[in-house]
Amino acid sequence: MKETFLEHGKALLTVMIQADNPGRIKELIDRSVPEGAEAFGMQFEQMKSEYRTKEVYRDLFSYAGDKPVYATNYRGGHNMGKTDDTLAEEMLEIADCGAALCDIMGDYFDRQPDELAVDQTAIERQKALIKKLHDKGAQVLMSSHVLKFIPAERVLEIAWEHQRRGADICKIVTGAENMEQQLENLKIINMLKENLKIPFLFLCGGECGILRRIGGELGCCMYLCVHEYDALATPQQPLLKKIKAIRDNMA
Repeated sequence: MKETFLEHGKALLTVMIQADNPGRIKELIDRSVPEGAEAFGMQFEQMKSEYRTKEVYRDLFSYAGDKPVYATNYRGGHNMGKTDDTLAEEMLEIADCGAALCDIMGDYFDRQPDELAVDQTAIERQKALIKKLHDKGAQVLMSSHVLKFIPAERVLEIAWEHQRRGADICKIVTGAENMEQQLENLKIINMLKENLKIPFLFLCGGECGILRRIGGELGCCMYLCVHEYDALATPQQPLLKKIKAIRDNMA
């Protein structure tokens, strides 16, 4: 039986994979497992439409072995132009095929600059979608990519909303432009740990790359890393072998 993303004693080493075909996904799995990968994040918005089938999803989840898979289906990549309704239906299909954790953007059905829906009808639709995903046996991560510095009070507001809407894990990505903001973001992790009832993943861009390297030791539920840097990899995500070394040496 596969592991899940919940109830682990340490932050999971989750290797994010962005590829336009299933062969490349398998190649990165093969390279990551010997280096200590504990879970995989498959970003299906980057996969070409001809591969977006139930057969391919099931094959990929099976190929991951006992490692749980975190699936995203964001608006970019090969999903450009799709409606949120389409993305939601695709995520339900992905859950049906065996994804352990499904990423639901916090502004599904009501696009907002900080990726948190405010329209009440949209919020109710999000809750209904999360229930459907739970009914299929998947866990749900709700994400808000703010991508700029915001005060602690706003971070907590977003996190509480993720929790209230039924998410199993809260993910918020902010930013920092100077050391003062970087230090504030480090304090925010502790605030989330004290105030949330669900696990969380708090990440930051800009001058706060340290969060991606020690966040798991401060309270984040997982590390998002990459095996290698290719054309589709997210540059801000650290290499698996480096993150594993940091985690092992801080234990």
